[in-house]
Amino acid sequence: MSQYRHWPRPVRAYVDDCLAGVQGPRGRTIDLRWTPSLVAEAHRILMRGGIYLAPADARSGHARGSLSMLYQAAPIAFLIEQAGGRATDGALPILDAVITGFDSRTPLVFGCIDKVDRVAAYHDLPEAEVSALFGHRGLFRT
Repeated sequence: MSQYRHWPRPVRAYVDDCLAGVQGPRGRTIDLRWTPSLVAEAHRILMRGGIYLAPADARSGHARGSLSMLYQAAPIAFLIEQAGGRATDGALPILDAVITGFDSRTPLVFGCIDKVDRVAAYHDLPEAEVSALFGHRGLFRT
């Protein structure tokens, strides 16, 4: 959450909707965990469901994410998809990506299919829809 201000607008809009709880568009309380432990969260998601977000961000060196495609994202994506879940970079499947080198990085969103698809849908919204000030989630909407 400390990098929230650097995340792409669709990811921020998704998290904002989750944080809004009962008053938000999801209409219910969503429990959020802020842990950077990829393997521990993968285990938890396999056992209990949920979603993991490691988005790209605007900081220098993080435009293509911070997780290693070869050693982190691809192996987790394989396990999650074998278990019936989905793993994407926010829009495209991780397992369809071409690894260009040992240092390839990627954003990673994995978990239950419906939750991962919801994050991908936020990337398809028009810019006005994901704007915190002037979109449907804005301060001046009724």
